[in-house]
Amino acid sequence: MSLRDACRHQALNCRSLGSPFTARLLNLAAGRLTDASDVGATLLAWDGDVTSDGQSVPLRLAGALHRLVLLEDEGLVPHWPPHETGDDALWSAVEEAFDRRRDEVLQTLSHAPQTNEVRRAAALIPVLHMLARQYDRPLALFELGASAGLNLSMDRFDLAAGATRFGPGDSTVALAPVWEGPRPEPASLTVASRRGVDLAPLSVTNDADRLRLFAYLWPDQPERRQRTEAAVDLSDIEVEEGDAGDWLDDALNACSDDVLPVIYHTVAWQYFPAASQKRAEEAMARVGADRPLARIGMEADSGRGAGLTLTTWPNGRKHALARVDFHGRWLDWFGPTSLG
Repeated sequence: MSLRDACRHQALNCRSLGSPFTARLLNLAAGRLTDASDVGATLLAWDGDVTSDGQSVPLRLAGALHRLVLLEDEGLVPHWPPHETGDDALWSAVEEAFDRRRDEVLQTLSHAPQTNEVRRAAALIPVLHMLARQYDRPLALFELGASAGLNLSMDRFDLAAGATRFGPGDSTVALAPVWEGPRPEPASLTVASRRGVDLAPLSVTNDADRLRLFAYLWPDQPERRQRTEAAVDLSDIEVEEGDAGDWLDDALNACSDDVLPVIYHTVAWQYFPAASQKRAEEAMARVGADRPLARIGMEADSGRGAGLTLTTWPNGRKHALARVDFHGRWLDWFGPTSLG
């Protein structure tokens, strides 16, 4: 797929996920981007898969420009939400930024997007309660592709699943997806440990990393920024740098016998190399052969939104639980609500 087609395709996704501004920006890029600037030439000559299944180049571009807006770039701010401007003025400001902030834009384009969408925890939290109820032991959380690790604190979030409530009740991070279907019952939940891994982890204590995290949140969705900031304030976890497959094998070996290891990943598995996927699966099967272990996946599978699944060992049984919006705005639960 060409970059122009990838921009148009990503624009459709952005519109469906509630960001008309990002959709408009990417449609303008699809129609008006030229190689007259170094940035434009770099984008149009990009080598490899530019789509969201590969290097997500359209989202890199949107994030690079939003980063400049967050740094209060005077040329871009008047054209970004909450301001409104015409297409010609918006694209003229973008092209001017390509030249004026060339090095910064190119540097940001060299990094893959990392969103760390907090609302995805709405799909994970009820599954943790199912596991806590079934196994009656503390949980040890292991997140693969953790970015800044914000969802490793998900037991500190409040979740309203219809009339059912999970969480401490007074959290500054409140999740309330549109919920269809049955709901698991809340349980007494204790998290004994939290560890995450990412090839390029972000640190919530680093100003540049926080800026990068916020840059990939779409600018016409201020509620996502507010929710992410609240999650940053709750987080005290430093994500480890490494390959998911190699890391998980060592991490599970170090896990004590009195906890339930819970491995999870959200819209990340597809980006792992096949060799990493294989090593991670082998580590889970090996450890799960001798003790209870669980894996939660929320991943694209060609259906509506993402599929939410739970696999438990020692039998390796996989449960299909729900369909989930990629940003956690809605959840359609159709699977079991308990493991008893």
